[in-house]
Amino acid sequence: MADLPLVSIDTETTGRDSKSDRIVEIACVRWERGQVTARECWLVNPERPIPDEAREVHGISDADVADKPRLVEVLPEVLAALRGAVPLAYNAAFDRDFLQAELARSGAVFEDLPPAMQTRVEWVDPLTWARVLQASEKSRALGEVCARMGIQIEQAHRALFDAEAALRVFLIFLEDVRVPKTYGGLVQEQRRLARAFADERGRFWQAKL
Repeated sequence: MADLPLVSIDTETTGRDSKSDRIVEIACVRWERGQVTARECWLVNPERPIPDEAREVHGISDADVADKPRLVEVLPEVLAALRGAVPLAYNAAFDRDFLQAELARSGAVFEDLPPAMQTRVEWVDPLTWARVLQASEKSRALGEVCARMGIQIEQAHRALFDAEAALRVFLIFLEDVRVPKTYGGLVQEQRRLARAFADERGRFWQAKL
């Protein structure tokens, strides 16, 4: 993993449902050869009002995106930023679902999609590892994890800062002996941990019924 280029991705959206909600901000932070080599961020017009509950989280208003391009217009730039790197995101399924939904919604056809947009490619998810490496802690929210690790988020719930924070968290986690050091090994164990968490959560809610 230490030798692979990584691209940390974060999205801010109008809500939590990728089928009906839209992206309002997306950021990519690239890590290569032991350092951040690129930071890119796009505010985009979701072509719909941003609900108050979403605005209260990320602070992005309708006025902020009124004159911004639609996502389909910056999609080639986003895909270029994702190219040639292992994708990473905190709670990766959320960002992955939104990106894939937006790509499908755009109707655009791109050859040679980057790894992040290929269904067979597994995203690295620091949240999965936080549940193991900080199992005794009550919260594994990104902000809480960062605070415990001494990682400062300049502006929480904004895409660029959250993307870099997630990257920093993973790089520290990677030093732990419990985290596999190869991509194949990490993905295999990450899948096992995700299944175990889903099973545990299912048993919890079943017991509540």
